[in-house]
Amino acid sequence: MHCFEIEGGHKLSGEITPQGAKNEALQVICATLLSAKEIVIDNIPDIVDVNNLIDLLGDIGVEIDRISRHKCSFKAENINLEYLQSKEFRQKASSLRGSIMIMGPLLARYGKAYFPKPGGDKIGRRRLDTHFIGFEKLGARFQYNPSQIFYSLEADELKGAYMLLDEASVTGTANIVMAAVLIPGKTTIYNAACEPYLQQLCKMLVSMGAKISGIGSNLLVIEGVETLGGCNHRILPDMIEIGSFIGMAAMTSSEITIKDTAYDELGIIPEAFRRMGVKLERRGDDIYIPEQGEYEIETFIDGSIMTIADAPWPGLTPDLLSVFLVMATQAKGSVLIHQKMFESRLFFVDKLIDMGARIILCDPHRATVIGLNKETMLRGTILTSPDIRAGVALLIAALSAKGKSTIQNITQIDRGYQNIDERLQNLGARIRRV
Repeated sequence: MHCFEIEGGHKLSGEITPQGAKNEALQVICATLLSAKEIVIDNIPDIVDVNNLIDLLGDIGVEIDRISRHKCSFKAENINLEYLQSKEFRQKASSLRGSIMIMGPLLARYGKAYFPKPGGDKIGRRRLDTHFIGFEKLGARFQYNPSQIFYSLEADELKGAYMLLDEASVTGTANIVMAAVLIPGKTTIYNAACEPYLQQLCKMLVSMGAKISGIGSNLLVIEGVETLGGCNHRILPDMIEIGSFIGMAAMTSSEITIKDTAYDELGIIPEAFRRMGVKLERRGDDIYIPEQGEYEIETFIDGSIMTIADAPWPGLTPDLLSVFLVMATQAKGSVLIHQKMFESRLFFVDKLIDMGARIILCDPHRATVIGLNKETMLRGTILTSPDIRAGVALLIAALSAKGKSTIQNITQIDRGYQNIDERLQNLGARIRRV
């Protein structure tokens, strides 16, 4: 098994370009199942989760042409529905949570869909009720086999419906939208997720011939069409990777330029880093982070401790809270990190405490960080990556720490960050894959 060996305490410098967005890629690749025509997707990140999904679609019967490392064409003309009942499908699909989004397209196009319980990060309960309640409102019959942990959807007739989602689930909204675009009648989705990646999915579907209004809001109205055509689509830069690089620059007192960030799509993220005391400057679509000897966390207007919390878009994405937490360990001041959506995502803080960080884990959702103000460096140690986002947070900590660190289970990091070791080496990081 591979691991990263990192010699920390060295400044980085130079330019780095973010990969294509993982979360968008998983959605738009699943959307290729909606049409028998060719769909070309560009800026696909070359990461484990996305490559596994592409392989899975190939097994289902989608014709796939790897035009280049980051560009693929998909043609879902002949789908093998029998494969969905196979042991091989259950094994492959269960290892990747994002593949749950094949259900909406398959249900809409063929009137049936099957899926095993999906895997992914172990960050607490990640229920799928929103997906299946939405499908049922569209007319599908839902069955769950608890002994095999297998989900089934079948429908004699599907038709548009009004629904108020119980939560603004991104994958749930995406799944229901992909089903609704091919279902007769009008579907209204209230409390829909409206993240930029969901907006990108909707824009891609519109370019294929779908009729969707309200894109960018939490109220989507979809008029079903009989068929969808092909299109060309380009994936946005990954906002989580952009945020990770900002935090990395601050922690290591480095001067870095992040290229081609699609800045207007970053929402509250740049301002959240500014509240943590990080200086950053927009230069066109690039972000320039100057070298900072220290950064000071703001307080609220009344002087109370700053709280950084996740929320549905346009709130702060939960995928970046691990980065904010690790960055706070070397800030001046204190902050309360409140992870509302997942109850196990903060459990990696014990590893940071072992490195010398001052953190109080209040409960599964909240941690208070007392910054060291770079007066005491974190110390290198042996670490294990528990999930994608905590893994990159530990990587940032190791780059700033004094001495050598070893990060094990880096398969988790590779699931979301392409060639992260090579790209950081180009900035001067002393990191190697062993």
